Amino acid sequence: MARRFSAPYQTEPVSSLASWARNLAVFSVVAVLVSILIVRFGFLEVKPALATFFGALGCAVLSILVGFAAFVAIWRNGSRGMSRILLAILIDVLVLAYPAYLGLQYRKLPQIHDITTDPIDPPSFDALARLRGGDGTNTAVYAGLYSAEQQRLAYPDVEPIDLEIPVQRAYEIARQLVARRKWLIIDERPPLPPRRIGHIEAVARTPIMGFREDVAIRVVADGDDSRIDIRSSSRYFESDLGSNAARILKFADDLNNAVDNANQRPAVKKPQLPIKPPARTVKK
Repeated sequence: MARRFSAPYQTEPVSSLASWARNLAVFSVVAVLVSILIVRFGFLEVKPALATFFGALGCAVLSILVGFAAFVAIWRNGSRGMSRILLAILIDVLVLAYPAYLGLQYRKLPQIHDITTDPIDPPSFDALARLRGGDGTNTAVYAGLYSAEQQRLAYPDVEPIDLEIPVQRAYEIARQLVARRKWLIIDERPPLPPRRIGHIEAVARTPIMGFREDVAIRVVADGDDSRIDIRSSSRYFESDLGSNAARILKFADDLNNAVDNANQRPAVKKPQLPIKPPARTVKK
């Protein structure tokens, strides 16, 4: 019976609009992947990559509109193609979900890109300044007091990190965390006498698109203890969508946890050699 009822349906033509909706959705996925590869591997400048990315999003939106038109056509004339429409909408939702979330973050968060634990005297970009001189890049000079006030309102937890360990040990732990994150280290200077100021400059990447965000870490002695200040700044765009503040807060948490674990680790005792009994004296 099912075969008899389905046979007339199988002879109906496939909606051309449904095929177009699917093809546009597949093309948008390919274009998104291409734009990500362009940015991550530096094949082209950022602007062409962004043009490709936004073009892919436009194709995804157009695919949804064409899919709705195909649904109306199928409803009216009984043609086939619902599976293609559903596949297209699924792909479009996957393509547009994360950009939609970023759009909400853009409206909610302040339009700043330079975050630091010390707005009065932020860690400087010395070696990184040479990498921020291209077309469309943000300057290496700190954004200023307006940005600091916006940061204070949006990210009040971003503050200096005080550690009850010597400055050399603090620098070593910070250096290990940077290496563990696989940030590209551009410059590093340990806290040697007489100034005892450690300095690390590195390049981090955003998770998906791989945009470069520059990080400077300063480690200074505070008596027998130490203080660490961090600055994280996006190389492109006026808004970082909260990525720099999240990076600093996560780094601070990992730094405190690493110091706590090091302090709780029991000291390794050297094995004691067996005590030899005194030699017997034989009276003659």
